[in-house]
Amino acid sequence: MTTQNFAPTSVATASVSPTGARRTYDVRTHGCQMNVHDSERLAGLLETAGYVDLASLPAGERPEVADVVVFNTCAVRENADNKLYGNLGQLRPAKQKNPGMQIAVGGCMAQKDRSTIVQRAPWVDVVFGTHNIGSLPALLDRAAHNKRAEVEILESLEVFPSTLPTRRDSAYSAWVSISVGCNNTCTFCIVPSLRGKEQDRRPGEILAEIEALVAQGVVEVTLLGQNVNTYGVEFGDRLAFGKLLRACGDIAGLERVRFTSPHPAAFTEDVILAMAETPNVMPSLHMPLQSGSDKVLKDMRRSYRSAKFLGIIENVRRHIPDAAITTDIIVGFPGETEEDFQATLDVVRESRFSSAFTFQYSIRPGTPAATMEDQVPKAVVQERFERLIALQEEVSWAGNRAVEGREVEVLVAPSEGRKDLETRRLSGRARDNRLVHFAVPEGAEVPRPGDVVTVQVTYGAPHHLVADSGSEGGTYAVRRTPGGDAWAALQDAPQGTGKPAVSLGMPAIGRPAAAPAAPGCSVV
Repeated sequence: MTTQNFAPTSVATASVSPTGARRTYDVRTHGCQMNVHDSERLAGLLETAGYVDLASLPAGERPEVADVVVFNTCAVRENADNKLYGNLGQLRPAKQKNPGMQIAVGGCMAQKDRSTIVQRAPWVDVVFGTHNIGSLPALLDRAAHNKRAEVEILESLEVFPSTLPTRRDSAYSAWVSISVGCNNTCTFCIVPSLRGKEQDRRPGEILAEIEALVAQGVVEVTLLGQNVNTYGVEFGDRLAFGKLLRACGDIAGLERVRFTSPHPAAFTEDVILAMAETPNVMPSLHMPLQSGSDKVLKDMRRSYRSAKFLGIIENVRRHIPDAAITTDIIVGFPGETEEDFQATLDVVRESRFSSAFTFQYSIRPGTPAATMEDQVPKAVVQERFERLIALQEEVSWAGNRAVEGREVEVLVAPSEGRKDLETRRLSGRARDNRLVHFAVPEGAEVPRPGDVVTVQVTYGAPHHLVADSGSEGGTYAVRRTPGGDAWAALQDAPQGTGKPAVSLGMPAIGRPAAAPAAPGCSVV
């Protein structure tokens, strides 16, 4: 553990201000779904400690800046450090105006940079890492009492984050962590050094959390893990993830199960069969490619090659013909040649991804790739990136046009992109996770977020589907769900944020304990 103290930066805190009003908080999230879920826990911790979400206050009573601002940071995305320090700089005048305000920095950037953050931004009060998010309220109090910045970074996870209180963002959809950490050594990635080795929760604890969420009105869960399909490695069951998916199928009231992100090297047929044979596991799959070049994959230390990747895609489509498959791709990895890049384009064409998250390689200090020779010039990377985007747009558009005429079930969302007021469109996600904008016919029932609507796709755009069948005299049916009920109940709460109440933490991680031997059953 690293614990350091710095020069005075703030005065009194606690969750009640000198005027007697409850102090407000604002959690700002950057990065992946793991960070989003961690931020829900940070909000739960602060609410439990007596703080109030800034967004929950009426607009006329809301201060310009919260009493406590927390940055949950990412160290993977490009320019993550510049973004953090830029945001911290913008808050400096507010801190000077109100010395009792506190600023905390957590997440992957905090785990990586540690004391550097306070050195570069001495008006920061608290720095905490990925392994000790539960320490935030105590660190805020300590920083105020000691009148100095507090930096506390644990080197390994001691308590699984799901044991912490959580303030979910959605009434009808929830994240569920099944593991944390990563055992891979990809040369472009710094995550293993920031999140640690993989640690798995016990299956019964995961299922108990999901059942508790369903009881609260949740109809959709997304299982989270750095490499979600290696779940079970810690307790020695390589089939554990497929078994977990099947067990989710036995939970009454759970309508949709998703997961992210799997690793191609560990993606086995038992998982594909579990997806195909479990009705509430959705026909959507995010399968990170990174590169279609075997040479680049080797340099990345990705323990699969393009033939295996394409074999997985083919097998998924054999068992789940309507699956929508998305991916991650890095352009311009050190040493990538035009031939290597062409291999990536070939895999993209053959895989027919419904969409892709595409990134230009950028150096991440502390990773092996940062010191590799043959760094690709920025202009070359940009040109290749534009070609990849153009190809993927073509593939995505063709895939979405192929869905035209089909009926889709849409889980309605509060906001999923722009809404067309003239056509009264609402938005949500189809079972395959495609974004759908659908029209509500004049005089028809208006679905609530969390309800399910059946509509027919009338147009496939490059990045979404349009379903105006209802306004054209065609298919339009609303099914009210417990998720919609849960959302509606929150809208009636006085001065609420529309977010669920804080839920208590769930049990911890670790290898399942051996059952005690029954008396008289010991073998001598």
